Amino acid sequence: MMNFEIHNTDTAPEGSKAALNGLKAAFGFVPNIAGAMAASPVLVNCLAALFQNVHGGSFTERQIQILLLTNAVTNGAEWAVGFHSFLAGEQGVAPRDVEAIRYGYLPSDPSDAALSRFARALIQARGQVAPEDAEQFLKAGFDRNRLLEVIAVVAASTITNYTAGVTHPPLEAPFDAHAWNKN
Repeated sequence: MMNFEIHNTDTAPEGSKAALNGLKAAFGFVPNIAGAMAASPVLVNCLAALFQNVHGGSFTERQIQILLLTNAVTNGAEWAVGFHSFLAGEQGVAPRDVEAIRYGYLPSDPSDAALSRFARALIQARGQVAPEDAEQFLKAGFDRNRLLEVIAVVAASTITNYTAGVTHPPLEAPFDAHAWNKN
C-alpha cells in the first residue's frame, strides 16, 4: 500500500493552504482526508468549493449527513463512514437510522429514506438512474432542483470516498467509536 502524507496547514503545498484553512474553520481541525488530498491543490480546492456549495444549498445539515453517510457506505469508504456516522449523530440523525444506513438499509423516516434511496441508486447506477428512482424521490416531496442538488452532494462525497480508497487516511481518534469495515 502506498503511504500518503497527511498534510496540515503548515506542511501543505501553498496552493492547498487556503482550502485547508477553510475546512479547519468549518470543522475545528483539518480532517485527515483533506490532509491527504492537500498534496494535490487541484483536488483539495475542488473539494473545498463543492463543500461550500453543498453546505450552502437547500438541504439541511441533517439531510446532507444522511446523503454523505449513504454515499460513503455505497462506495465502501471506511474513513468516510466513520466520520459521517459521527457527524450524522451530531446533526440529529437517530442512532438507529445511522446504523440502518451503515448496514445498507434505509432510515425509518420516509423523507430520509427517499434521500438515502436516491443517492444509493445514483451511485450504483453510475448516474444512469431509472425513471422510477427519480419519480420516487419526487413523490417523497422533493422537487427537481433538489434531485439535481443530490448530484452535487454525491460529487463531493465521491471526491472524499475515492481519495480515502487511494490514500487510506487514519480515522481521527474522536471518531474511533464509529469505525466501519466494509468486509
